[in-house]
Amino acid sequence: MQKKRILLKIGSNTLTKETDHISRGKIEDIGRQIAKLKDSYEFIIVSSGAIAAAKQFVKLEHNGQEITVKQALASIGQPHLMRIFQENFRELGLFTSQCLLSYSDFEREVSKENICNTINVLVANNFIPIINENDTVATDEIKFGDNDKLAALTAALMKVDLLIIATNTDGIYTKESFVNKDPKTIRLVSNLSELQKEVSSSKSSHGTGGMESKIEAANIARQANVETWIVNGIKDNFIIDALENKTAFTTIK
Repeated sequence: MQKKRILLKIGSNTLTKETDHISRGKIEDIGRQIAKLKDSYEFIIVSSGAIAAAKQFVKLEHNGQEITVKQALASIGQPHLMRIFQENFRELGLFTSQCLLSYSDFEREVSKENICNTINVLVANNFIPIINENDTVATDEIKFGDNDKLAALTAALMKVDLLIIATNTDGIYTKESFVNKDPKTIRLVSNLSELQKEVSSSKSSHGTGGMESKIEAANIARQANVETWIVNGIKDNFIIDALENKTAFTTIK
């Protein structure tokens, strides 16, 4: 039986569980689910969090001095983030690899072919590619909108079976229910222009995405016939619960 391929995009708010620190517990939760699902699914991860990781470590290692340039923070934080993934996943028998991509990589045929070949070889050999934007060469933070667009472009390029965007809400809420402080999830979307009317343009506390960038990502994925799920990654077991339809999330077809 051929395994289904999932591209999992993890935002900064999910990785930090809305704190100021990368949550090892959350990374372990993600790894534990992947380990349980690995007989039926193969995973590619697009992970934010390099800047959040840097903010956690830089004061410890830099005598309390602050660094405010985002590209520099990303450069400091990326190795820490990968180390945390590697340590937690290895304990679960999972192997990881790092891929740093730039927006321009998706504009050149040769680069796209190389991305496909490399990721396919990694996955075939049971390595989980962990992808992030190459922030040190990005001109502003970050071109991809907290990596939502990067995830969608990668999902489309790799022709995955499903794009899961993990965020800090139970999918997309109706505007009316959100205003009334009784959020209700829009379960199924087939008309993105109608969905746009329900969405606020606010950004999340750590991330640079917000729901608008997630809808833009879903539109990119949809053009490649890839379904998108927007799920609450803060919750434990969120991947398996979504696959078993035990939790509220938004499906964009």
